[in-house]
Amino acid sequence: MVRQPAVAGQFYTDDPRKLEEELGRLIRPVPAPRRATGIIAPHAGYIYSGAIAGAVYGSIAIPRTVVILGPNHHGLGAVASLYPDGAWLSPLGEVPIEQRLSSLVLEQVPQVELDAIAHRFEHSLEVQVPFLRYLNSDVAIVPMCLGGGGYGWCRQVGEGLARAIAAYGEEVLIVASSDMTHYESAESARLKDEAALSCVLALDAEGLLKVCRQRGITMCGVIPSAVMLVAARELGASRAELVRYGTSGDVTGDNRQVVAYAAVAVY
Repeated sequence: MVRQPAVAGQFYTDDPRKLEEELGRLIRPVPAPRRATGIIAPHAGYIYSGAIAGAVYGSIAIPRTVVILGPNHHGLGAVASLYPDGAWLSPLGEVPIEQRLSSLVLEQVPQVELDAIAHRFEHSLEVQVPFLRYLNSDVAIVPMCLGGGGYGWCRQVGEGLARAIAAYGEEVLIVASSDMTHYESAESARLKDEAALSCVLALDAEGLLKVCRQRGITMCGVIPSAVMLVAARELGASRAELVRYGTSGDVTGDNRQVVAYAAVAVY
């Protein structure tokens, strides 16, 4: 089964040459990229959040295997949807599903179901794929689209994911796809996001879910981010770094109602 791009030509160009050029501008590789256990990267149109995503992608080494966790914006399919098999097509070429790790995830995470429906129109995972493919042409992915769930649910999914990765025995990067506060002033968004990101930087998944709920922080990928934090801690991660933060207002010049974005690396 080959998943066709749903938002190529909308969130990013569908022209391979132009996409290569754009990613070359957005990603600023560091001289000695570090190996990360997980990252948070935004998923808006590249014109708005691509430079922020590029900052974190340029700072780390991309291994052959990447798990992508994204929110379910459309509400289709299973609550925790693991893409079944085959490959995802991107303008830069096909990216295969890492079937052995996918099978281990299915074995270790009872909440997960094989389901392509949730992925059909979902952009949050798709926009990460060109970055990964550009930086590692041999990359293989395990895409998971996650719906609702409290901390207990996120902990179970994250711990199961960590068990699957440990059994896999190879290096794996976990990408949590998320934007931050939506449709508030840049000042309001920054204040709210500072509270959320303080929990992320403390690797506190439970605190992240709690502060987003209590303060009405519209971080759309809070569930994927919490799952990533749980899994990363289980795999031995001990610290996180805010690589870059910004808003759509930085691009448009209109700070009255913005969407905010953060790039975080977890080591």
